[in-house]
Amino acid sequence: MTAPSATPRPTRPARRRPWGEWLTGYAFVLPAALIVGVFGLFPIGYALYMSVHRWRIRQGRFIGLEQYERTVGDFGAFAVFLGAIALVGVAHWLWTDAFRGREGWGRWARVAAAATLLFAGIAFALGWQGMRAAGDERFLLGLVRTFYYGFLSVPVQIALALVLASMLFQPLRGREFYRMIFFLPYVTPVVAAAAVFRNIFNPREERLANTALSWIGVEPQRWLFETTPVMQLWFGDFFARFGIEITGFWAGPSLALLTIILFGIWTYTGYNAVIFLAGLGGIPKELYEAAEIDGASGPQRFMAITVPLLAPITFYLTVLGFIGTFQAFTHLYVMREVAVRDAVDTASLVIFDTFYQRNDFSLAAAQSVVLFLIILGLTLLQNRLFGRRALRG
Repeated sequence: MTAPSATPRPTRPARRRPWGEWLTGYAFVLPAALIVGVFGLFPIGYALYMSVHRWRIRQGRFIGLEQYERTVGDFGAFAVFLGAIALVGVAHWLWTDAFRGREGWGRWARVAAAATLLFAGIAFALGWQGMRAAGDERFLLGLVRTFYYGFLSVPVQIALALVLASMLFQPLRGREFYRMIFFLPYVTPVVAAAAVFRNIFNPREERLANTALSWIGVEPQRWLFETTPVMQLWFGDFFARFGIEITGFWAGPSLALLTIILFGIWTYTGYNAVIFLAGLGGIPKELYEAAEIDGASGPQRFMAITVPLLAPITFYLTVLGFIGTFQAFTHLYVMREVAVRDAVDTASLVIFDTFYQRNDFSLAAAQSVVLFLIILGLTLLQNRLFGRRALRG
């Protein structure tokens, strides 16, 4: 006897949500959408609109991409410059994902990645030289100082904050007080703190920074008034013995800019440490106990457990740190001196001077869009290099 064949039941049509639920959902989203649209997307769109018009005090005639050409000099060179950033991501993809799972292709993948990196370096140099040849010299040099500021401050902030958080996470007496002290620079008014730093790093011999240097037998420095690059200032005589003269990008930032970088490190290290402390609270203590039983020392536990498990937080703070340094303005504006503007003006200060002093609104808008594209490219590159590894822990 055969079982009767089961007849499929008719499927019910999906019930459409009533309009009330849709309206309720959009009503909850509307305030956030308005804030993002009015204070985020609208200024970007209006800056794009201003950048393609002749705009001094009031709107003038349409000029197309003229201001962008004044800023970067050559669109082809700028495209090559951005392409060099993208090629670094391509090299990482070749190294990690391109031939995954294919036996015997690992060596070729590494060769292709190395060749791509070499090509990226050549493209970066060619693009930059093309931009320097016909672009806005002051803005392009401001980009160089912005790179100095970002890449010399953010890694130091992250490293110091991670070590500091690990120390403050230990059962120390009065650790809540120490946490408050290290977080205090972040909540201190920026203008007031920058003014104090200007006083500390004054070139006079009796000021605090030079007094501290005199205790260890170092001659006074001009600090915020010194425009000489630090590699020439501190190591110029040493390299001169070998007939080597350090110039250009490799000469490093000026001492005035390096002093401002110290202010940034002082301000944001405590904030990063507090974020790391929150992450340390989520690491199971059993991992440290098991590692200690296995004979791992303190530094070994730190490198094998703490650093990998805090990778998502490190990635988050790094991305926000680079975006923040590329947009930094307030303390740079307060601490710069009139005589050293060409040595400390980052891209954001150049854009402000173009807008406020030269009243060239369209050129300032074009410069801000170029800076936005560079920040976007670097953020995407960081996400490619570190994002997935950080999320995997």
